[in-house]
Amino acid sequence: MVQIYTENQELNFYKDIKDGSTLAISGFNLANTPEFLLKKLYENYKLTGHPRDLFIETDALPASVDRALDAVLKEMYETNDFSLIRGLLIPFMGFSPFLQKITLEDKIPVYGWPIGIASYWFREVASGRPGLLTRIGIGTFLDPDQDSGTLNESARKSNMCKITKLNISGSPLLLYEAPKPDVCFVRVSSSDIMGSLSMEDEPIRGTVINIVQAVKARPNPGTVIAQVKLLDNEKQFAPRMVEVPYPLVDIVVRSPREYHWQAPSFEYDPRACFKINPSNITDSILHDLQNSNVPYIQSIIAKRIALELVSMRKKKGNTILLNLGVGIPALVSSILSRAGYSRDIVTVVESGPWGGIALTGGDFGVSMGAFALSTIPDMFSNYEGGIIDVASLGFLQIDGSGNVNPSYIPNKLTGPGGFSVIAQGSPTSLFAGNFTAGKIELQFKDGKLKILKDANTVKFVKKVYKIFFSGNEALKYGKTVKYFTERCVFDLTQKGLCITEVPEGIDIDKDIVEKMEFKPDVSRDIKKMPEIVFGSQEMERRDIETWATEI
Repeated sequence: MVQIYTENQELNFYKDIKDGSTLAISGFNLANTPEFLLKKLYENYKLTGHPRDLFIETDALPASVDRALDAVLKEMYETNDFSLIRGLLIPFMGFSPFLQKITLEDKIPVYGWPIGIASYWFREVASGRPGLLTRIGIGTFLDPDQDSGTLNESARKSNMCKITKLNISGSPLLLYEAPKPDVCFVRVSSSDIMGSLSMEDEPIRGTVINIVQAVKARPNPGTVIAQVKLLDNEKQFAPRMVEVPYPLVDIVVRSPREYHWQAPSFEYDPRACFKINPSNITDSILHDLQNSNVPYIQSIIAKRIALELVSMRKKKGNTILLNLGVGIPALVSSILSRAGYSRDIVTVVESGPWGGIALTGGDFGVSMGAFALSTIPDMFSNYEGGIIDVASLGFLQIDGSGNVNPSYIPNKLTGPGGFSVIAQGSPTSLFAGNFTAGKIELQFKDGKLKILKDANTVKFVKKVYKIFFSGNEALKYGKTVKYFTERCVFDLTQKGLCITEVPEGIDIDKDIVEKMEFKPDVSRDIKKMPEIVFGSQEMERRDIETWATEI
């Protein structure tokens, strides 16, 4: 029988979590995150000192700033009491400042596998396999020849999560291994009279079923604890509503609504959980969703990538399947939708939505008006298998070999997120970012771009701090790779980076090469960057079609 707790009952589900357990937690920022369970777990720890020494494994990041896991880690940091957690396997920490602090200050061992690897790993463990075997990660910080996915020194010493390089049929592959979870916290929307779980109000499906199965797999099947906001005590759900059947569930806990938000900026929006038909996402809704405060430089880059995608669509003559990463690439979604390309260029987000408008910032992972929704592992099959046509992702550093570091420097660490799997699996990768780091002032006048003030931090470096994407591996498999900035476009060639496009008014030597730590190649047939991307107005479809033809 499933044990069901209402809000008013005394909670004692903690007794099923022993000291030293491995706890798996679902969540993509606040989507699917069991915030109430995490809150009650920590309150019980403070009261009793137990459970303690937990190893936590996640499929993404079950937190946003000051909420869920970040709130727990904040109090741990401020009290200097880290006995609750002995280690973390977590793909992303960009919206959890205290997770970043704890990692950088080496308070707890932290491992950073990409989201696709972590979610796949749960599915492999659920199938009784020893770990995940894949080519993803070769030549990057995940490779045992580099860092084996460790994010701090204590993780390197602890070796709780292992990555082993194997040679199979003449090709190198990586085997990812971590402790099998003993217990899990997952979040769904509702539980029926039997304890089966549905996700009708959730913006993503996440990795919930795979985490549950990994816990229940033998040997040593464990305990599944689910957070819900609604309890139906009168009937069973229709079969197609059930995401997790009741025989796989041990405990259901009803949460107050304030700990069950769809995203950090809102509790509930029917557009985010597909209660409104995608065709009813009108121009006015698109206007509401558009970020009117997008920095000018980011707008330039996002518009240029939009033109590139339309050009690809024209050349292919069929629908383009596109992944958009966090940051500048996420802005492309609204540009394409406003110009009427939603059916020609279909965007997917690593959290599972197909189509719609991908939200940005802390709400990333949620899409308004999507027409389909995959689980995270199933979505990552589209990436790793090269089923998508193109991916657009951000960058922090790039070197002369085309290697990319999206997030890691000594005082800044966000983890790999979905980056490594998406970038390595996609047949075409379009990287997007400001040319230098810091405040840049531009002027576009009379068809010419002028840099009034440049930032001092170089992003095109001799050697990236950590390799998350290998240029050599991309060339080895014949992938198309481009790098987009506000002042030029690079292609990756056998010689390294090659400048293929600059705007009128930019001096290649003074404005580009002198601001790099290596000398790129320069195309003999260099093109002019389209003027349309520098305007402040929205790009109309007819103009996009014209400029895309010239790329």
